Amino acid sequence: MDSILSLSAITKTYQLSDLAVPVLRGVDLEVARGEYVALMGPSGSGKSTLMNIIGLLDEPTLGTYVLDGEDASSLGDVERAGLRNRMIGFVFQTFNLLPRMSALQNVELPLHYSKVSGVRERARALLDRVGMSDRLDHLPQQLSGGQRQRVAIARALVNDPALILADEPTGNLDSRTGLEILDLIDELNAQGRTIVLVTHDAELASRADRVIRLRDGLVETELQEVVA
Repeated sequence: MDSILSLSAITKTYQLSDLAVPVLRGVDLEVARGEYVALMGPSGSGKSTLMNIIGLLDEPTLGTYVLDGEDASSLGDVERAGLRNRMIGFVFQTFNLLPRMSALQNVELPLHYSKVSGVRERARALLDRVGMSDRLDHLPQQLSGGQRQRVAIARALVNDPALILADEPTGNLDSRTGLEILDLIDELNAQGRTIVLVTHDAELASRADRVIRLRDGLVETELQEVVA
């Protein structure tokens, strides 16, 4: 299998005063390039912590994480940030748009760290792709929830990442708008991007190629979807 990410014996323990709180207890996970995977689990199962480790927003206490052939678990902060910016796009439930920046400026922002040319043109093209070409100059508070999430997806794509991490991306949306956002995510996967989706909704998870369930910091089961 051509893996884009591989986690081996990943543990995460938080130290609260003199109390050690284990959250992940030895997770093994491999995701193929171009695969669509859903992570499910009850509150406290460790799925958000695992997503943060996959997204290089947090470090494991122990274990090895290889992303695109690079041992991410051995990188320093600056190297990890560079790998994250190059490889990963994030779509969050709360959108995480900067309130004083327009839709266009929010999408442009990650490219300023990459020092590439044609920043504005690329951001405009992506906003057009997600159906937001008529809202370029709008601030986030002037947009609906679905529109904000479309802007967030455009921002996630601006560095042309191979891996999209989506954490409850429809959690703040009505049903119809949520389905539109999921259709966009399906399109990204069809174009070859790897998707890791965190959700508590079994119906949403059913859109993925594979469902991974976490419980008490461990992988409980893996359910392979049957493709007709």
